[in-house]
Amino acid sequence: MNSKTIIPHWEHFEHEADIGIRGIAPTLEQAFEQAAVAMTAVVTDLDLVSDSKVVSIHCEAPDTELLFVSWINELVYEMAVNGLLFNRYEVVITNGKLSATAFGEAVDRQKHQPAVEIKGATFTELRVYQQADNAWVAQCVVDV
Repeated sequence: MNSKTIIPHWEHFEHEADIGIRGIAPTLEQAFEQAAVAMTAVVTDLDLVSDSKVVSIHCEAPDTELLFVSWINELVYEMAVNGLLFNRYEVVITNGKLSATAFGEAVDRQKHQPAVEIKGATFTELRVYQQADNAWVAQCVVDV
């Protein structure tokens, strides 16, 4: 594989009692998508979540870091209020406005065995930036 090829992926990073989520990808939108996948992976095994329900998400903010926090918090809201888990996302960002489609299903406690409940995105370790290899990184710590 060419070292310049960036494959979208996600990861967790430790932070005291909470956990960090990070999306890394060739585009800003894909980094946001991957960070959201990382968030779901904090709660449950991604392979257990189907994509039978589709939810539209919209938010806006004056900069990309605040937009990222808004994005994650909109997903946390959908998860908490509507009892949903998501395994896939399609994000479009234009002029500080995010429009996305989240694919998932209703939480089934026996099937998904949720490990924790995410309360929200925090400003701790919040960073959205482009690396030297041009990969985008979107990260923050989520309160669990």
